[in-house]
Amino acid sequence: MSEHINDETQLSDATQLSDRTRLGHLPHTHATTPSFDKDRVRIPDESATPTAPSLPARPLPTPSTGLLTQPTAAIQAFQRSFNDLVNNISTVVIGKTIPIKQCVTALMVGGHVLLEDNPGTGKTQLARGLANSISTSFKRIQFTPDLLPSDVVGVTFYDQKRAEFEFRKGPIFASIVLADEINRASPKTQSALLEVMEEQKVTVDGTTHAVPQPFIVIATQNPIEQLGTYALPEAQMDRFLIKTSIGYPSHDVSVDILKQVDVTDRAQTVSPVLTGDDIIRLRATASDVYVDDVIREYIVRIVEATRHHERITVGSSMRGALALTRCARIWAAADGRAYVVPDDVKDLAVAVLAHRIVLTPEAAFDGTTAEMLIAQILDDVPAPTIGA
Repeated sequence: MSEHINDETQLSDATQLSDRTRLGHLPHTHATTPSFDKDRVRIPDESATPTAPSLPARPLPTPSTGLLTQPTAAIQAFQRSFNDLVNNISTVVIGKTIPIKQCVTALMVGGHVLLEDNPGTGKTQLARGLANSISTSFKRIQFTPDLLPSDVVGVTFYDQKRAEFEFRKGPIFASIVLADEINRASPKTQSALLEVMEEQKVTVDGTTHAVPQPFIVIATQNPIEQLGTYALPEAQMDRFLIKTSIGYPSHDVSVDILKQVDVTDRAQTVSPVLTGDDIIRLRATASDVYVDDVIREYIVRIVEATRHHERITVGSSMRGALALTRCARIWAAADGRAYVVPDDVKDLAVAVLAHRIVLTPEAAFDGTTAEMLIAQILDDVPAPTIGA
């Protein structure tokens, strides 16, 4: 029999969660600070939602941390640049706005993307379309079983003319790197990507070399063909900020694509709309997007729910919570807002967290997927209701 826990956690927007967590009143701030509707709160049925554990109280935010109801000029410029980039890539992969926005979000955050889908769905075209839409360096690595780590990061060789050793950089030294069919390479070669994906630097023969900025790895793999492939270990899966798929186009989109049957390489038809310096500048703008304490609380509860779910063996780490917060800021700025709302978290939770959990054997055997469990957790964890 479950025991009711008296949770008196004081948060910041007067929202009440299903475990009767009462959120404290926000002090009066500047006129540009939106007020939250403290009376119109949504309390889900307690019999359907498990009681959340008691949480320690925290101080209320200071008045200087108020939200901006009107977007600043920097946020408006971010929204325009984000939409221009998405629209440009949409001419390469037609009718797939959501996965395109997710890839652009990873670029803005500075993370990496794993595209997993059936052959012929446009994974490589999406990666090349993103690369051709930005005026920066791009390299493609075709992973094969005989690929060596030195083929990825580079090699030190002896120059006989100058009588000295010289480091020859590999294809990983590019701002945008396409790792095509990454699961075909051996684990030794796959592990060569670990340091560069996390640390964004490469160490060869004791010497550390920094990769150019911005830097993003877009890896692809086919889920249906497992013969002669090597599944990515959980440690490397956690390095990817987002895992997504493209899927087949709709009927109408397929007909439109056939009307352009003579276009053999759609990625070559786009021109750059942003530069590498623009991406760095947009990242700085996104770092100013406001994240309220109630949003942080919501993200933590979602991540903790993955650790206590009966059908999940290994839940998400704190890296997943940080990734979800950073992506939510980009999603908010792309929508023209200087603050994060719960829907930003909901829209990105599956793509950011699903590949970071490990299912129990029973769940995997009966066909349950990680995406299904994350969606279930989003239904179970009460989202704060914020009034305009």
